[in-house]
Amino acid sequence: MENNNVILVVDDDTNILAIIEMYLKKEGYTVATCTRGDTAIDAFRSVKPTLVLLDVMLPGMDGWTVLEKLRSESTVPVIMLTAKGDTLDRIQGLELGADDYIPKPFEAKELLARIRAVLRRSATPGDEKELRFPGLTISLDNYTVTLDGKQLDMPPKEIELLFFLASREGKVFTREQLLEQVWGFDFFGDSRTVDVHIKRIREKIGERPEWEIKTVWGVGYKFETAK
Repeated sequence: MENNNVILVVDDDTNILAIIEMYLKKEGYTVATCTRGDTAIDAFRSVKPTLVLLDVMLPGMDGWTVLEKLRSESTVPVIMLTAKGDTLDRIQGLELGADDYIPKPFEAKELLARIRAVLRRSATPGDEKELRFPGLTISLDNYTVTLDGKQLDMPPKEIELLFFLASREGKVFTREQLLEQVWGFDFFGDSRTVDVHIKRIREKIGERPEWEIKTVWGVGYKFETAK
């Protein structure tokens, strides 16, 4: 199936599948569906979707495991669908590489707005997207971060957050601004999500005299280089 607007919906609730499919088709999307976690990866490889709507509670394999497997081979946007609304669940999904998180029940207009926003953020212009600092390379062309010649294990959202800060060297951003710019204006998240991501990035890249991610107390974060 070759289509620039294919959305794969993975949910074991056939009523929800039918409703989502109806709304998405009205918006011009091509929709593929899957009702089991243990067949979701095969469906993903077969369909080659532009975006995945992924439920957490699935038979055969839960959504978190499916997400991990997807992220091991693809950076295609994933929006989690779940009845759970706890902040820790949202952070877990985002840490595993989800692009957004929508608790059930949700309004169709909200779902469509989230899909459009995630697709808009994931669209990559043709120009090269690579930043280089001493010992550190951040690339959005192939979603990699290389430290001293070694590629780091870093999920897409961490890479996007690091790239955003590093591409605006010296500028301070609040947590709310980072949520808006990196996760999107319609991400209804907790600002602690940013703190968790920054902590993980720092653990992986460390800091050097030439560059570091600095905390500006009472404000937010910035990427700073030596003058």
